[in-house]
Amino acid sequence: MPTVALLNQSGTQVGDIELSDTVFGIEPNEHVLHQAVVMQQASLRQGNHKVKNRSEVRGGGRKPWRQKGTGRARHGSIRSPQWVGGGVVFGPTPREYGYKLPKKVRRLALKSALSSKVKEDALIVVDELQLDAPKTKAMVSIMSNLSVEHTALIVTADYDEKVALSARNIPGVQVITANHVNVLDILKHDKLVLTKSAAEKVEEVLS
Repeated sequence: MPTVALLNQSGTQVGDIELSDTVFGIEPNEHVLHQAVVMQQASLRQGNHKVKNRSEVRGGGRKPWRQKGTGRARHGSIRSPQWVGGGVVFGPTPREYGYKLPKKVRRLALKSALSSKVKEDALIVVDELQLDAPKTKAMVSIMSNLSVEHTALIVTADYDEKVALSARNIPGVQVITANHVNVLDILKHDKLVLTKSAAEKVEEVLS
């Protein structure tokens, strides 16, 4: 069972916390992690790219020249794909790229992502995050106390407006709730900062 230091906002260790072995202590499955990331990135694609086919291009209503006797190739429209300014063959049209993985695979990917942060010593558990008012400077100070040098994903048990507003202007820092923890956000940030209550909530859902 992995044991992680429990810190306060000042970065001082106030104890230890034992994390669930089935959630934070498994051997990360890289193949499943890759599948989960590709799935999320596919779902994020807008899919609104569009080209016109020959029926949508303006013009081309009249046959450009008679069928026989000119010595030229036969054509029925100047908006055929082989003409400059003509329609596009099999071009992209608006579509949805998203798909879903089986539930067990998604859960395994999330556990693998969480366990990888523990293995990399990139998981920070804080007893609580409390701010008197939304203040970017205060959040920057907390991140410095927690030795966050680059990017960090902060996970709280429930939505905290003061924490969210304080962190949103800090480059590389993102705040989400425990219900919205996902593989892509975990992996793209260097550090994962969990409040104690958020860690318990994640364990409750995934155990």
